[in-house]
Amino acid sequence: MGKNIRTEAVDALFEAVMCLKSKEECYLFFEDVCTVNELLSLSQRFEVARMLKEKRTYLEIAEKTGASTATISRVNRSLNYGNDGYEMVLRRMQQHDSRETTGKNEGAAR
Repeated sequence: MGKNIRTEAVDALFEAVMCLKSKEECYLFFEDVCTVNELLSLSQRFEVARMLKEKRTYLEIAEKTGASTATISRVNRSLNYGNDGYEMVLRRMQQHDSRETTGKNEGAAR
């Protein structure tokens, strides 16, 4: 269908991303690697995926994110027929958030 993204250059980029240790390091790296518009587009797609998983309507998503219905549809297609990358990351983020919340509640109870 599309170009093969599994290349040595992409492997090297992913290795670089996996070396990042903080949100601040991510900002430093991605501001150098991406244009502002590229980074905003990536973050918009991720927000669209999150909102689709929350069962928000296309209209709500478009109003909140500024994404076109074509972008929302493309992200929805990835959620339904893609490689489950969004699902994996959203699930891990949810687990991380619930562990942090549990840890804070346990600390407050002491």
